[in-house]
Amino acid sequence: MSTAIAVEGLSKRYRIGQYRSAYGTLRDSIAGLATRLVHGTLHAPEKDIWALLDVSFDVREGEVLGIVGRNGAGKSTLLKILTRITTPTDGQATIRGRVSSLLEVGTGFHPELTGRENVYLNGAVLGMKQREITQKFSDIVEFAGVGQFIDTPVKRYSSGMSVRLAFAISAHLEPEVLLVDEVLAVGDAEFQRRCLGRMEDLSHSGRTVLFVSHNMQAVTQLCDRAIWLEKGQTMLDGPSGEVVARYLQAGHGSSSLRHWPDLETAPGNDLVRLRSVRALLDDGQLADAVDVREAVGIEVGFTVLRHGDPIFPKIKIYNGRGEVAFNAMDTSARWLEPSPPGDYTTTAWIPGNLLNEGLTTADVSICSLGDTKLRSQATSRLAVSFHVQDPGEGDSARGQFIGQWQGVVRPLLDWTTEES
Repeated sequence: MSTAIAVEGLSKRYRIGQYRSAYGTLRDSIAGLATRLVHGTLHAPEKDIWALLDVSFDVREGEVLGIVGRNGAGKSTLLKILTRITTPTDGQATIRGRVSSLLEVGTGFHPELTGRENVYLNGAVLGMKQREITQKFSDIVEFAGVGQFIDTPVKRYSSGMSVRLAFAISAHLEPEVLLVDEVLAVGDAEFQRRCLGRMEDLSHSGRTVLFVSHNMQAVTQLCDRAIWLEKGQTMLDGPSGEVVARYLQAGHGSSSLRHWPDLETAPGNDLVRLRSVRALLDDGQLADAVDVREAVGIEVGFTVLRHGDPIFPKIKIYNGRGEVAFNAMDTSARWLEPSPPGDYTTTAWIPGNLLNEGLTTADVSICSLGDTKLRSQATSRLAVSFHVQDPGEGDSARGQFIGQWQGVVRPLLDWTTEES
């Protein structure tokens, strides 16, 4: 399969600081000099910032590539270079095929022209003939849901109407490469669902899609591969589930493994101390990314230092918003008696089709029973985290629905139906 997008050593530098016009008036020059004298910036050095620094990757034909990263990471700068809006400082980017882009609300629209006129204008820019645009016109209007206003100047459109029409044009005029920046940030849930479905259709028909979004659910569902940008540099390039998980974990300050090599400084007391916590798949591998349909284990290693009160392991699970999904503790009879000194490893298995999508974190504790409350003997808050993802194959609790599913848990229930 041939390469649709080739990016080699791409870098973009911007100069920041006070703007000084090359053709300012004498009054402006004197005022600027006075300001710099007051603030002590007469000889302030100019500063440069690298929005992108030595970024390289290839995208194959028909591949859907996701780009993730925090604000200011360089995602939009990358797309602006790919669409020739700006030029790189170093490196080069090559795109093979007809390109359509949606970088922000109303990109490419002339505000004085009607929606109809802008459809034909954008199609002509893409190199399409009038007959081809006419054949697609009704589908574009129906998808955008602006039929009533199609002959109204777009300057009177709301931001939602503008982005719906812009995406409809970009997605229906059969580009070979589609570049999309945060199209899901504007629009209602139904429009977002149709956007995802349309981009999936484009990828299945051999089109190449480069998708920038802060919607991690959409990235994992739509993209097989993703790139994580941080401060203009590539942090990770790989399967979308793994990249999204590592990106979210980095922002949360956690991972799927926690280890305390020194028992004296490990969480706990003179009775018991933690040694390690791991989030595991059923094959024993670390669980940075977990299929929503698969079980995930929270493995806790601890050391009992002396004879004492009976103790037992406990976990508390949170979703990405910090809401408690559930608490669970081991209630087996083995914990009714004091545990002899030694090393122990226990694993709590969370069944598949229970947790909702997104970042999941776990507190772990070794507890004993009090009169009315649990007594924590050793605790690690937010000890491990992992990302739950749904591949959208129709056999999870979401079925064929591809929008966001609310709730801290999302169980797959047994349903019985009788026709009366």
